[in-house]
Order: sequence, then C-alpha cells, then structure tokens
Amino acid sequence: MVWLSTLHHGLHGEGSRDMKKQEDEKFLEQTLRPQAWSEYIGQEKLKAQLRVIIDAAKKRGEGLEHLLFYGNSGLGKTSLAQVVAREMGAPITSCSGTSLERAGDIASLLSNLQDGEVLFVDECHRLPRTILEMLYSAMEDYKLHLVLGKGPMARTMELQLPHFTLIGATTKMAQLPSPFRNRFGAIFQLNFYEQKDIEKIVERSSAILQVQLTPEAKTAIAERSRFTPRVANRILKRVRDVATIEETPLVDKGVVEQTFQFLEIDNLGLEPDDRKILLAIIQKFSGGPVGIQALAAMVAEEQETILDVYEPYLLQLGFLERTPRGRIATKKAYQHLGITPTQKDLL
Repeated sequence: MVWLSTLHHGLHGEGSRDMKKQEDEKFLEQTLRPQAWSEYIGQEKLKAQLRVIIDAAKKRGEGLEHLLFYGNSGLGKTSLAQVVAREMGAPITSCSGTSLERAGDIASLLSNLQDGEVLFVDECHRLPRTILEMLYSAMEDYKLHLVLGKGPMARTMELQLPHFTLIGATTKMAQLPSPFRNRFGAIFQLNFYEQKDIEKIVERSSAILQVQLTPEAKTAIAERSRFTPRVANRILKRVRDVATIEETPLVDKGVVEQTFQFLEIDNLGLEPDDRKILLAIIQKFSGGPVGIQALAAMVAEEQETILDVYEPYLLQLGFLERTPRGRIATKKAYQHLGITPTQKDLL
C-alpha cells in the first residue's frame, strides 16, 4: 500500500526530522501524563494508601515522607511522582540515577532544593554507591557530609539541607541496598493494569490527541497494550498517524488492525523483538535453558532491555520460565509461534 511506504518514511526519517520527531514524542508523552488524582487511572489500592499518607501530612502541616515506587517499565511511576508533588503543592525536580556520578552532582542538587520540594530520582538502582552513601544522612538527618581535599589536608564539612522529599523509582528493587530502602517511609509496587483501566486511559489520551475512536477500536488497542499505559499511548499515536494519512475522521477497528499490521503487533501484543527473543531460545538454544548474556548476544540486544522491557510481559503470558540454569521457552510459546516442539525440546 502507498500509505505504508509513506508512513514508514514519516516514522523513520533521518537527521533533523528524527530530532523533531523525538521532540514531538517527548512533548506528546508529557501532555498525555495525568495532571491530578482524577486523571491517574488504575492502581486503585496504591492510590488509596498514598492518599492517606498525603492527606495526613498536609493536615499536620508536615513535609511528605520519602517514597519509593517500583515496578516494570511504563506503568506510571514518573507520572505518579508528579501527581504526588502537585497534591502536596510542592515543586518537583527530576533526574535519573545515571546522571549523578560525583559527590559534587548530588551536593549541588540537594543544596538547591527548597523546603518541602520533591526530588524525583528515576532508575535509582543505577545510582553509584558513593552517591547512595551520601544520601543516607541526607534522607535521615537532612545533612550532607562532604570530604574536602585529599590526604593529610582532607577535612569534613557538614552541609545543612532543606527538608525535602525523595521519591525514588526503580524497575529493580532487589538491586537497592537495604540501608537505602529502609530510609523510605513507604514503598509501593505498581502492577500491570486491568483491561478496563487501559481502555479508560486510551479514551482519555484519544481525547487529548483529538482522535475519535469507535468502542471496538478502543478495545482493540487496549487488548494489545501489554497491560501497560505507555504501550497503549504509543500504539494510539501510531493509529493517529495512520488515520491522518488515510484521512479517516472516525477510527474504527479496521484502521487499528492496519496499524497493528504495519507495526507487526500480533493478537497478544507481541512485537518483532519479542518474537525474535522467543525464536532465538527455541531455534538457537533448543528451547533453553539459556543464560541472559548468551541470549542478549544472540539477539544483539542489551541485557537490561531484555530484562526490563521484554521479559516481564513474556513471563506474564507464560511464554518464558526462569530457572537456575537460564530461560526456557514454554509449550505456550511454541504454540503461539506455530512451531511443533521436538521430543528433545519437551525434555
């Protein structure tokens, strides 16, 4: 189809077009983020618990305790942190664990915060140990201990900090040191979303993007969203692209199916990279077990990406099993890919 070629070039341009597309995507992603409790859909149990903590802190006139959110990528940890800050009426400063490398980085960041301000640290499991150790006293006593100079001339300086709230987000809870975890007043896990909640998210996002969807189209997007809001919004934006090229004012299930065909998303929401991982385990490693390093090398993908992006959903579907010896493709995975397992594969 002509529109497939046009869309392909529009989505995968080079140079300045790529940069503009990235900027537009970032702007759209921020626009689609919920701005208040009423807009944050799903995670009802978590929200109820958070509301108690927030309302109690506001009633006492105190700052919010440090909070830790963990869960798979794309479930709304960043959005939740921003909503919490707005509920507290507090400014928020955001950074990533990879951006803090030296003592001076964290000292500059913390000393410039205001009383009651929220510091959101995404991927906090990637903070260097030296930074984590500095955060211990900062989180507990609101003091920062700096070592100035080296050798015999070295001296320690204590810096008083404003009473801030640290909100950490991580996809790897187990990698956080116990002293760091223990300094959070509350720890919350974000789970995969239910179908009905994803449909509500798609409905809200389509209104923001000014895309008219039929009920069937909305359901189809939600069904293949991997139970994840970020994926649902990404699919919706591509549906909007197809509808724009097709000049379709009302998006029905047919337009959505065309988008799935273009993106190579199957009926369970698996994308080409998901199938590539499963096929590598089945065809190259006889169904497994295979270690994560060998698998990452075979599919030319980062280990972290496999662990954070692809594996959680494959485990959720029951297509993968983790064993002490490595990953194994299950009978369900063979069936979904239309591959007949050999007797050796079933051993």
